[in-house]
Amino acid sequence: MSASVFCGCPSSDVTYLFWAGNRWTCLAVLIDLFARKPTGWALSSSPDSEFTCKALWMAYESRGRPNGVRFHSAQGCHDTSLTFRQPLWRYRMTQSLSRKGHCWDNSPIERLFRSLKTEWVPKAGYPTQQEARRDLVDDLIGYYSQTRPHQYNGG
Repeated sequence: MSASVFCGCPSSDVTYLFWAGNRWTCLAVLIDLFARKPTGWALSSSPDSEFTCKALWMAYESRGRPNGVRFHSAQGCHDTSLTFRQPLWRYRMTQSLSRKGHCWDNSPIERLFRSLKTEWVPKAGYPTQQEARRDLVDDLIGYYSQTRPHQYNGG
């Protein structure tokens, strides 16, 4: 398949999102930078490279296993670890990293995280990981991808 399966460059980041059950939960998300559509995501109570690889795999599969894609991310340990970079090589993606200390290099993902944290995630968090996962699927795949207009690409 060609790189055109992604409308734009996929971008990713990780955030500590909310309290679920009895611990903090991390979220890794990949979005298509043109469509502003989340294409892969994963939750974990352990911020390691394995869960970022799960989000990458989901995006890769959901977009039809494209080749020759430029992949953009921050310079966090998740993004620069050998564990994460090996699937990028296997999927024939070229990695592009943000500049150190320049969060606006990855602003579309930061904007998504802001929306999640301020508009959708309850301030007290979730009673369980399962409820958190269900709500995130509804918010990321349902509302953010299909209902919410994005000024960047004309809605």
